[in-house]
Amino acid sequence: QVQLVESGGGLVQPGGSLRLSCAFSGSILSLYTMGWYCQAPGKQRELVAAITYGGSTNYADSVKGRFTISRDNAKNTVYLQMNSLKPEDTAVYYCNALHILSHWEYWGQGTQVTVSS
Repeated sequence: QVQLVESGGGLVQPGGSLRLSCAFSGSILSLYTMGWYCQAPGKQRELVAAITYGGSTNYADSVKGRFTISRDNAKNTVYLQMNSLKPEDTAVYYCNALHILSHWEYWGQGTQVTVSS
């Protein structure tokens, strides 16, 4: 059973940075496209960034140039580097694993990011 454990969230001032981590276990990471999603209060969960095993990435327009997704396949960990944070980035951030063949997907428990002065 795939397990995803996020860490790295917290309170940060506007313009600050955070790095989220997602520890993957229970399967073979290379079989999954990994992503980060966010969900703000009263809003739907939406894709922030995704990365394939080969390293291809895509980003939501709202975070392009500010966030960077990366993966360390040897450490079974995916990261989201968040720079120039804005109050509108405030949300719970979830790690997602999408199996490349079956399209089964798994979610972490989420980590809160709050951007406020």
